Amino acid sequence: MKKTNFDTYLDEQMRDPAFAALIEQAGEAWDVALQITALRKKAGLSQKELARLLKTSQQQISRLESSGYEGHSLSMLRRVAEALHARVRVVFEPFPDETGLHVAEGGSAYGQRSFCDRQ
Repeated sequence: MKKTNFDTYLDEQMRDPAFAALIEQAGEAWDVALQITALRKKAGLSQKELARLLKTSQQQISRLESSGYEGHSLSMLRRVAEALHARVRVVFEPFPDETGLHVAEGGSAYGQRSFCDRQ
């Protein structure tokens, strides 16, 4: 398939690390927005109905479902998830490390045992 002028332009722009980082951040916001929207629709709720459940405004739900919004708080995402019978998972993925150094080795025990079990 032949590349369009835009494809060529985008390839050139993606060589700039700052531009590539912005595109990745936009993709993350888009992903959150799509997930919230899909869960809400699967639950058969309108934005207004979800807002009523969360005791917030329809405008706030609209913001959460906007690909350009980056003001998501973990507490609000948890409230949305609970209302939509889901859970929130935040995953930190290390960048490819060219030095061979690692911040953490092995798996984390987080979430595998209760707090009392660790005492």
